[in-house]
Amino acid sequence: MSLPPGVRRTTVETSRGPFAALEALPGSGVPDRCPALLVPGLTGSKEDFLAVLETLAASGRRVVAIDMRGQYETLGPDDESAYTRAALGADIAALLSALGPGPVHLVGHSFGGLVCREAVLAGARPASFTVMSSGPGAVTGAAAAKARALRDAIPELGLAQIWELGLEPDYLGRGVQREIVAFLRARTLGNSEKGLACMANEILTAPDRVDELAKHCADTALRVLVIYGEDDDAWDPRAQAAMAERLNAPKVVIPGAAHSPAWDAPETTAAALLALWSDTERTLK
Repeated sequence: MSLPPGVRRTTVETSRGPFAALEALPGSGVPDRCPALLVPGLTGSKEDFLAVLETLAASGRRVVAIDMRGQYETLGPDDESAYTRAALGADIAALLSALGPGPVHLVGHSFGGLVCREAVLAGARPASFTVMSSGPGAVTGAAAAKARALRDAIPELGLAQIWELGLEPDYLGRGVQREIVAFLRARTLGNSEKGLACMANEILTAPDRVDELAKHCADTALRVLVIYGEDDDAWDPRAQAAMAERLNAPKVVIPGAAHSPAWDAPETTAAALLALWSDTERTLK
């Protein structure tokens, strides 16, 4: 997949190993504002944020989107313990440290939101925390059925057969461009099978930790934003709105977007993130 101008592929070295990343810098090449770390969801990757990277970086900051451990271009071990929410959260904490030493804005999309929440509750101190298209706990309904089917099919079929029998025919039948289909194939097959199955189980079993996060934010003055598409089909938008109320956090509902607002409505999504980041940075000075 081709990259926008000003975006490059790189690797972020951390105390917990290397992570594949996309990095965007401001036009001057010299960031003068807090950097940002963007974390994708269960079957996603750093490329899910491609449409917003340039805009976010143009505000004067280094913006980094990563593949989590075992996702696409970040290697992961064949060890279930590496893919718990807590272990993945420790990876995020290490990434925040690597992008520092100053405060870093944190954005977690979908399952990535649950993982980032683990990092924050374990003591990571981002500049701000945006929960994007992510709920209070485990997915339910149709989203849960999909995650369960994926978890159960991987050991039986493997990702290659899942792609050939189900995913590729669906994408082609919907008229997805062949360049995009080629990328989706590479991404699907690049995942660690053990990792993806374990992460699917984690999204099915995540507890509701919203009250813990609310107390943490009150105690530490951490700014939180809840953002989601009006047509989100993973977590019910009403559940996400209720979560924002429990967190005493602002919410932004993106018109015309579903579960991936950074892709469906990049300019609106970027504007919401930049508003939070700029407002937060005024209080950091």
